[in-house]
Amino acid sequence: MAEPGQERETVVLEEGDIFFLYRPRVEEEHPSSIGDVQRFEMVLRPHGGEKVRLLVVGRKRLPEAERHERHWGFVEAIRHSAKDIEKELRERRYDTGTRGERRQPAARPAGEGVYAITLEDGQMHLSYALELPEKPGEVQKAFRIAPEASYALSIKNPEKGKPVNAGLREEDEADYPEKLQEEFRGRRFAREDIRLLDFEGAEFILIGARSNPESEYGLDLGAEHENYKHAETIRRLRMVKSRHPVKPLLEGGWA
Repeated sequence: MAEPGQERETVVLEEGDIFFLYRPRVEEEHPSSIGDVQRFEMVLRPHGGEKVRLLVVGRKRLPEAERHERHWGFVEAIRHSAKDIEKELRERRYDTGTRGERRQPAARPAGEGVYAITLEDGQMHLSYALELPEKPGEVQKAFRIAPEASYALSIKNPEKGKPVNAGLREEDEADYPEKLQEEFRGRRFAREDIRLLDFEGAEFILIGARSNPESEYGLDLGAEHENYKHAETIRRLRMVKSRHPVKPLLEGGWA
């Protein structure tokens, strides 16, 4: 820990593009509130990295930074390109024994920007700055996607059990190699090693920390206002509007 009056050291572990998305409930063609949403998700695309992560955030919204809320989440998918992640976000159809074929609509983009994962005093933080939409609307407010924010990020030890009625099933939890499992050092959470986030089934806790990370941590996230033509969601994730309605991303309204 830094001594009083001493500057804290912030180490940047990773930087990249961040995308916020939501997936409507089954058969919900026109969601109009968070009650019509099945999942709230984030995609982290590191600059120069070989892995792209699709994360599911619990409670269908980000934690409130000023109140230091904590929300659980997990890594749903790891892919080698943003294009492959987009395939995970398309419409899903499946058969049921009693209702026949059911349809879950494709995910909708709700925001994009830049992020950094930093290490400060032995604790990782996920900070981001929004680029689209230029002016957050009702969708962003519903999911608490602020113009910028920071969250303490801790990874759960799959060998330490879980609370009753919470977390993934044991068979769905991350299966870490022995050497990486040692990074937990017997603790319930690891707070320093970003590699633990690179496994499907990795569970994590986000705790609201700061609403102005650039000034608090001395970061320059380099966010720039974008438009449809230059939107990274369209270019990197191949989210064409014929498949994924982009109104929430560009205008902040439900679709």
